[in-house]
Amino acid sequence: MLPLAASLLFAAPIGVAEAQLLPSKPLNLPSLGDTERQELSPLIERKLGEEIMYDIRSNKDYLDDAPILEYLNSLGNTLVTAHPGARGEASFNYFFFAVRDGQLNAFALPGGFIAVHSALLLAAQSESELASVLGHEIGHVAQRHIARQLGQQKQDALIPLAAMILAILAAKSSPDAAMGVMMGGQGLAIQRQLNFGRDAEREADRVGFQIMGEAGFDTSGMVAFFQRMQTASRNYSDLVPAYLLTHPLTTERIADIQARIREQPYKQRLDSLAFYLVRSRARVLQDMSTQGLAEAMQYFESLMEQDNRQQKTAGQYGMAFAMFKKNDYAAAQRWLDKARATIEAPMPKGVFGMAQRDTAPTVFTSLSLDIKLAQESNAPLIAAALKEASAAHQQFPLSRGIAHQYAEAMIASGQLEEAARFLREQAQFYKEEPEVHDLLAKAYSKQGKMALQHMALAESYTLQGGTLAALDQLNLARKSTDASFYDQAQIDARERELKQRRKDAMGDKYKEP
Repeated sequence: MLPLAASLLFAAPIGVAEAQLLPSKPLNLPSLGDTERQELSPLIERKLGEEIMYDIRSNKDYLDDAPILEYLNSLGNTLVTAHPGARGEASFNYFFFAVRDGQLNAFALPGGFIAVHSALLLAAQSESELASVLGHEIGHVAQRHIARQLGQQKQDALIPLAAMILAILAAKSSPDAAMGVMMGGQGLAIQRQLNFGRDAEREADRVGFQIMGEAGFDTSGMVAFFQRMQTASRNYSDLVPAYLLTHPLTTERIADIQARIREQPYKQRLDSLAFYLVRSRARVLQDMSTQGLAEAMQYFESLMEQDNRQQKTAGQYGMAFAMFKKNDYAAAQRWLDKARATIEAPMPKGVFGMAQRDTAPTVFTSLSLDIKLAQESNAPLIAAALKEASAAHQQFPLSRGIAHQYAEAMIASGQLEEAARFLREQAQFYKEEPEVHDLLAKAYSKQGKMALQHMALAESYTLQGGTLAALDQLNLARKSTDASFYDQAQIDARERELKQRRKDAMGDKYKEP
């Protein structure tokens, strides 16, 4: 499981058992520059966030699940877009993601990266409650609370910060070493420095509350979520929700939110179907053990007994996803068909429809394609997958998950040149997606184009922070017998660029690879 939010930025006291993300490489932390500045520059803040994200993305508990990522970014950017000031003076592009962790928590990294723990996603009883958490984290980023606190410290402040982050993240592989760091006075001092003050928490509440209201969410969801966390802390004094540790909650904060709610007209917002479907996916992905899947399926059975159509559909969809993960593709297809039939059935007379009924088609389509593509030896299913993926990509051209599956379907059906052409176009528009380059490498490999395969892998590794691995791939590309003169020129240019980037990052420690 990933560490709680405090382990990265909010730094409440942390137990070693809660810190379990192993970094893949040292952070190439940027220089703070002018030590007299009272906050980090937006460029340095973003760079710091990106460096931390390299390690988070490489960890198995980062939920690299397209439907979940697309839902969270759709919800998060709905909040950001509704409030013009949400991007702050730095005008950050936000990225929302989920991590597999049993602690109820969420956290913001420098530069606009916001995470939700899977346990919190499952615990949110409404979409407005989830929106309240994202809104609060957006408030911290928009008000640049992180940048202000780090910028007020000395030039070398990022060094102990990075050491603390990495020690916490390393707890999975070496609990004893992590314990030594966490018990050290330096670690405790950093924790005290990074704790957000009451004023910052109230400010994040205020901004988050305003964002929720302007985006059309039920603002009472914020106080409902806080009150449930507070109740949990009273009932289980030794199991205080991590969210309360990293975002200290006072009676004054709750009272302030309640006062703001009384000043607002009541605004009901029905939850989207996508909210329920991605929670079903998260429940399966939370624990992939035999027991974990059995418990998830038992929960889905309880959902299917409810009269609520969204809950019943979520239960059936969850069963389909669980069966897919168990490699029982026939059962997965049957449950998926049931889920679609349930949500598409005519509403009984006098019963009102659900909110945003059309927000979940990509979640259904993604699983439908996964089921077909997993059976690569079945030619009729692969042909059906290609047809379905092509139609879905035309209908939802901005869906990154569907675009990737469309490319996979073309590759599986043998349309390799078409797949390569499509992926090259995608790489031009979506320059920060390593998945596109991975698929492109797969298409080149099946074509026997080894130089291009290694060049594509080099781009993928570069985007994931693996500069040395990228240089190795470029070296393999150069040695490939099919490398053309033009390829060699591209390889040389890219190699020079990556070596210079690595030299700039490492400074005096740089050694020619």
